[in-house]
Amino acid sequence: MKVLVVDDEPKIVEIVTAYLQKAGYMVESTDSGTQALAMAQSHDVDLVVLDLMLPDMNGLEVAQLLRETRHVPIIMLTARSSEADVIKGLRTGADDYIIKPFSPRILVARVESVLRRQVPNHADEICTDDGKIKVNLMTREVRCHGETIELTKTEFDLLEVMIRHPKQIFSREQLIQTTRGIDYEGMDRMIDSHIKNLRKKLEVDPKSPHYIKTATGSGYFFTEVSA
Repeated sequence: MKVLVVDDEPKIVEIVTAYLQKAGYMVESTDSGTQALAMAQSHDVDLVVLDLMLPDMNGLEVAQLLRETRHVPIIMLTARSSEADVIKGLRTGADDYIIKPFSPRILVARVESVLRRQVPNHADEICTDDGKIKVNLMTREVRCHGETIELTKTEFDLLEVMIRHPKQIFSREQLIQTTRGIDYEGMDRMIDSHIKNLRKKLEVDPKSPHYIKTATGSGYFFTEVSA
């Protein structure tokens, strides 16, 4: 699949391109909003990563014009971090909104998530090695020990990013970026609270978890139970 990166910071373009290519995507880039519109129309672009502050036109205007002609998924990647900016970006038609500075790995995960919603794959299921937890990424159904577990949107989003990348440690800040549904203030403690609730629902003994582990001083990661 092809991703168009629209940003006037060469270092950002270089980093995003490298991580997306490593994940298997074809990548094109431009620093011009006008050129981005032309490329999105004439090229077989599957998703656009769009900065809001471009030299020739506002990224919001690019998104609006793009929405008028085709429904290509858009992820806004910008330093504009106010609540008003986020709301405006999403209401303009963005499928996701990521604030700079950002984690390239989280960006790739969000690209995967947005594209997965565009192209349904009902076989897209992740299962732990012991078979006790099954997560269907399309239906957002979670089964634990044979029973369906009800998760909130935020709980599922946290579980999804960790189970897709087992044994990778995610800082609280990285987990914040994966979950758009949490308020921005008081985030660190909120993440801890959501992790605590996840453990109550998935772990046999939440105080001694087997799946969702704490990396002291670093964050959290997902691992499987030993056979």
